[in-house]
Amino acid sequence: MKQINNGLKVLVLIALIVLPFKTILSGNPQRAGQSGASELLINPWARSSGWAGADIAGVRGLEGIYSNVAGLAFTEKTELIFSQTQWLKIGDDAVSNISSFGFSQKVGESGVLGLAVMSMDFGEIEITTTELPDGGIGTYSPRFMNIGVSYAKVFSNSIYGGFTVKMISEQISNVGANGLALDAGIQYVTGKRDNLKFGISLKNVGPRISFTGDGLSFRGIVGDGDDYKMTVEQRSSELELPALLNIGVSYDINIGQRNRISGAGTFTSNSFQKDQYRLGGEYSYRDIFMVRTGYTYEEGIRTPSTRTTALRGPSAGFTIELPMGSGETTFGLDYSYRHTDPFQGSHSIGARINL
Repeated sequence: MKQINNGLKVLVLIALIVLPFKTILSGNPQRAGQSGASELLINPWARSSGWAGADIAGVRGLEGIYSNVAGLAFTEKTELIFSQTQWLKIGDDAVSNISSFGFSQKVGESGVLGLAVMSMDFGEIEITTTELPDGGIGTYSPRFMNIGVSYAKVFSNSIYGGFTVKMISEQISNVGANGLALDAGIQYVTGKRDNLKFGISLKNVGPRISFTGDGLSFRGIVGDGDDYKMTVEQRSSELELPALLNIGVSYDINIGQRNRISGAGTFTSNSFQKDQYRLGGEYSYRDIFMVRTGYTYEEGIRTPSTRTTALRGPSAGFTIELPMGSGETTFGLDYSYRHTDPFQGSHSIGARINL
């Protein structure tokens, strides 16, 4: 009981800190589609996306860099993850193929450093102009990339925190945008068996970004004559980043020494779309085989005429993690599926190594 009371005090303090941000980030569906760098809202990791990103409070290890960086502090020594996502699948192709890589390393007794890279490939797109609307003059390949550098720390047996600095890049051959964003998160663990967890994360806070490049310039005529031409550069509007605030709780039920059932819930306050409620559950057998499911709810998501996202809400996934050798090294395979409409879902598969 004393631990729970202390936990409530910590949560009240955290709530007082983030309350001003909640007012700023309250959901605003009228602003949907007006932010920049919307790829920051895509979870590229197969394990945490399997239960809809609901485990803000209980995420552990390298995948915490996306959902709640405080979870990075639980890295025991070294962790590597490779992940591939077919985002919004269409037949044998997808709107985008997302490749992700992550690395974390424990430093000192209580600190962990992490690095995560996410790259989106949209394939070859036909170049068209007003004179040649059907193309035939070549193709171009948009490239989006986010690089995050994180640090997390164990502050006590119950409190964990961290932050991430992200570099954002969106490029085509003649136009591009670059920016910076900051994430921060905290987790509090309590209960007789450390099975009750609370978490708060603030994501994608940073200055506005804008596009620049030769693609925004054209040859214009100055004056009344047609003999004096000059290059005119158009200015791109500045775009805000899709900042959001997550508040979550999770609880573990241990059945004997081999089985665990976990439940989690998270409220997400978005600045450029509707607020969301995420629920998820996971069953684990000896931390070797895990199966999970989740659901993301937002206003109007169950009705096609009012839905403003291709993601329908349900998600599911599983993990197989096997020991390697006689030490604590493990190798794991993760998979997740996110249901979409009208596309054929989004599939993520990942491989992880814990050294």
